[in-house]
Amino acid sequence: MATQLGEAKSSKQLKISWEALPDDFRLEDEPVENTGQPILAGALRESLEISGFIQPQMLIASNFALCANLNEQFVVKAPDWVYIPLVTQVLEERKSYTPNLDGNIPAIVMEFLSDTEGEEYSFKRTYPPGKWFFYEQILQVPIYVIFDPNGGLLEYYQLENRRYELQQPDENGRHWIDSMGLFLGTWQGTKEARTGYWLRWWDKGGNLLPWAVEQIEQERQRAEQERQQKERLIAYLQSQGIDPDNLP
Repeated sequence: MATQLGEAKSSKQLKISWEALPDDFRLEDEPVENTGQPILAGALRESLEISGFIQPQMLIASNFALCANLNEQFVVKAPDWVYIPLVTQVLEERKSYTPNLDGNIPAIVMEFLSDTEGEEYSFKRTYPPGKWFFYEQILQVPIYVIFDPNGGLLEYYQLENRRYELQQPDENGRHWIDSMGLFLGTWQGTKEARTGYWLRWWDKGGNLLPWAVEQIEQERQRAEQERQQKERLIAYLQSQGIDPDNLP
């Protein structure tokens, strides 16, 4: 039997429960609204993978169905990016995810501003509810990020007393995410033929988590520095009349 969560701060009680999505439930086949969204989401995951952050018990996905039952009607939203720290069962494939039933409530959801004006800010509570209302009042996701890839504006909201409050970044323009042990901020540059603003991760020491191409370049530079150091050492030994090949 599903567990009722309670009610939101409203004159009308919300009956919220956590139930598995029926096998015959038809998910909306919503197209990705622009080609930049999958690239942005993929870049966020890529640097986490390379850094060794991602563990099997986590769920990190993009455009993935999050489910709840509101007033005996199933509600499904697919954020552009979601991070769930712990799932109850590690599966190779998932059709959907129901918080409290399948594991933790998402720690972070992100939406990239799209052509659907205002949907990311929608507090519509009638069925189907708006995204903001769904994340804040139904799922109660601790962190909600809205990012404008064109202008680079990052809006970082934190759940306080069941309301999202806009948080100001630190002196570096970043936000510390305690549940991940990482900073989130914006970065401007080029990846996969896309030049513009990106969301990036930084570790506690302020080091940018690299993408694959950046890590390869870092390793190339490191190898080149080692080669140059070796050449300088050989030149110095030779200037002292020492044959490097005869060293023990």
